[in-house]
Amino acid sequence: MVLLVAAALFINYIDRGNLATAAPLIQGDLHLTPGQLGILLSAFYYTYVLGMVPLSWVAERYGAKLVLAAGVATWSIATVLVAFSSSFYSLLALRLLLGLAESAAFPCASKLLAQTVEPRRLGVANGVMSFGYLLGPAVGTLLGGLLMSAFSWRSVFVVMGAASLLWLWPWRSVVVGATPVVTDTTAPPPPVPLAGGGASLGLIFRQRALWGAALGLFSANYSFYFVLAWLPFYLVKERGFSMADMAWTASWAYLLNAVFALLSGWLTDRWAKSGRSVSLAYKSLMAANHLVGVACMAAMLILPVKGMIAALFVYEVWAGIASPGLFAIPQIIAGPHAAARWVGVHNCVGAMAGIIAPALTGLLVEASGRFSAAFLCAAGVSLLGLLAWTVILPKIAPIAWDELAARRKTLATAEAPI
Repeated sequence: MVLLVAAALFINYIDRGNLATAAPLIQGDLHLTPGQLGILLSAFYYTYVLGMVPLSWVAERYGAKLVLAAGVATWSIATVLVAFSSSFYSLLALRLLLGLAESAAFPCASKLLAQTVEPRRLGVANGVMSFGYLLGPAVGTLLGGLLMSAFSWRSVFVVMGAASLLWLWPWRSVVVGATPVVTDTTAPPPPVPLAGGGASLGLIFRQRALWGAALGLFSANYSFYFVLAWLPFYLVKERGFSMADMAWTASWAYLLNAVFALLSGWLTDRWAKSGRSVSLAYKSLMAANHLVGVACMAAMLILPVKGMIAALFVYEVWAGIASPGLFAIPQIIAGPHAAARWVGVHNCVGAMAGIIAPALTGLLVEASGRFSAAFLCAAGVSLLGLLAWTVILPKIAPIAWDELAARRKTLATAEAPI
């Protein structure tokens, strides 16, 4: 189940990133301005954000397995249809459909992991999941870039969209457990599900941990989506790379990201099993990622080509190290009966960076003709994430939802007029 969830997210990030890889070619073919290109790159996230919370509720109500399958089928078809687009508006409509379908992915994935994986193995499970979605841009950029340089950008959307549908076949046989199976006798037993099926959104919204982690995710995502959306264009148009050179450079950067995410998840679980603080481990990794991110954004802007590539690789290594914590933290805090709803809100806030970063970058580049302001903006947002993970986010520990709901009910009863 974990491997197939990771595979779904791998497909997810290939399909959402294809437009960024094709951007230098699509811009010339369809005569798009940098501002229009920025809107297309961010349009995916309009419906991605809006669909996150409703689809997290649907996943809780009808089952994450079914909702994830429907999402994969829909976004694969939307990817194929991009090949037949001939205008800005047709591309815009398909990017909106793609975003809506893909908004099911992370709430469903987190629900499935929280249901099936015991808490002390969530680091590895999220490391595998992170490896999947971070490997997607590496493979998609390399294969897409090479195929586009040899054939056309339209052919890539047909091939990759059709191939994505193959995932549905093995997914049919997956059996999802009702609760995590605890094999470690020193680990606490899984919590008893709440009456009514989980914590309410109102109760989730009142948690300081939600807003600390969500703001931290927004900050991490800003730099990630800025690089994911604009790196191919930046390397080709401003640094003079060929399409093939761009594909190799970007794919190596994304591959480092994926490999270090997998390694980080394994090491974090080893840390937890030794009895040391999981909260300290995750918070330290998040803080280091944002400090390194500030330095790397500045370095990618001012250094010559070799130094810029080195800074890009260092940024991707540390972004990968931090990646498992982005979703392991809410899964630990929310638990199996609140994970889908919590992550729906958490990822909704984080995905707003996908709306802002590509579009704002397009406007800044169109206004100045350079990427200077865009890199400096990404560095500034990283500082915001440092504050969120270290100050706003409290200790990372499971919330006792039954006790919290009972306390609030008792308080409400006591304050009610007689």
